[in-house]
Amino acid sequence: MADPIEQFEIHPLPGLDFGEVTLPIVGNVHLAVTNSHVAMTIAFALVVLFLTLVTSNAKVVPGRLQAAGEQLFGLVDGVTDSIIGHDGRKYFPFVFTLFTLILGMNLLGMFLTFTATSQLAVTGTFALLTILLVIGIGFAKHGLGFFALFWPTSAPLLIRPVVGLIEFLSFLLRPITLALRLFGNMLGGHIALKIFAGFVVSMGALAAAGGMGLLGLPVAALSMGMVVGLTALEFLVAFLQAFVFAVLASIYLNDVVNLGHGH
Repeated sequence: MADPIEQFEIHPLPGLDFGEVTLPIVGNVHLAVTNSHVAMTIAFALVVLFLTLVTSNAKVVPGRLQAAGEQLFGLVDGVTDSIIGHDGRKYFPFVFTLFTLILGMNLLGMFLTFTATSQLAVTGTFALLTILLVIGIGFAKHGLGFFALFWPTSAPLLIRPVVGLIEFLSFLLRPITLALRLFGNMLGGHIALKIFAGFVVSMGALAAAGGMGLLGLPVAALSMGMVVGLTALEFLVAFLQAFVFAVLASIYLNDVVNLGHGH
């Protein structure tokens, strides 16, 4: 049976491994174009192509492609508007970019042997960009008043320092949980798919040998059913995880835009 972890290994493309290179400020780095770069680039190109096709041929009566694009646009616009409020439109481009890029990488991973969002470095980058934007907006709008987010006035004065410390630690954990949630879901789902697909191949080969090996046929059939079911589930998870990331990013933005008071 093939190693289910092998699909997550990063490999330089043949002829595009440039070895150790000295860069200004950074220093010595191993420079190469890898399967991870290719997967992310293809996902980015497909997202741009999809949105270009949707917007360039817009009609009053939308076709299927335009309708799909408008549904995605309306979905994220509804999220930012309902969570952040009247300022939600300002932050819609960022949230929509997060949603479409993550969705593109998740779906592309169902067709390629490499899923970019199964790499913690990728999901961590998305999470870091989100939390840095949240902090930047917090200080830009409120200055030092941003720290009022960690001083819950609704709590009794005696326990406010404790609750405030919990809120502060929770805030620091936000990028970690954002990164781990997406990474864990994509990693676990693809590992399960690879394991059951391996059972199909190995049990099928055993049955082909004849004799007692025919007992492997029911196991192969059951594993094939699991592969089909998990594949359908993974397509749903690919969408849901992108949507959850967009929702959480909007919630974190709302906390600093409205300083935790809602809208």
